[in-house]
Amino acid sequence: MGASQGAGRGGRAPRPTAERDPGLQPERTRLAWRRTVLSAAVVAVLAGRQVLRSGAPGPVEVTLAALVALVWVAFAVAADLRMRTMAAGRPAALPARLALLVAGCTVGLAAGGAALLLPGR
Repeated sequence: MGASQGAGRGGRAPRPTAERDPGLQPERTRLAWRRTVLSAAVVAVLAGRQVLRSGAPGPVEVTLAALVALVWVAFAVAADLRMRTMAAGRPAALPARLALLVAGCTVGLAAGGAALLLPGR
C-alpha cells in the first residue's frame, strides 16, 4: 500500500468517525415540532371561532376557515412524518419536498388567519 492510498486531502489519513452522541437534541427537536403543531392548531381553532362568532358567515369566511383547517391537517401530517423519522439513531436530513410543504403550510396558516381577522369581515 502506497503512502498516498487512503490519504485524505493534504496527504493526511481521514480521521476515524466516532459514534455520534446526539444527547438531548433529537428530543428537543421533537418537542419543537410538537409546539409548532400546537401553535398551528391554535390558528385553526381561532379561524373556526371567528367564523362561528360572525353570526351569518359568508362563503368566503367558511372557505377560508376550511382551508386553514386543511392546511393545519397537512402540517400535522408532515410534522408527524418528521418526528417518526427522528426516532432513528441518526435521522436523515429534512427532505426538500417536506421542507417546502412545511414552509407552504406556515405561510398558508399565516395568510388564512390574517385574512379572517381583517376588519370588515
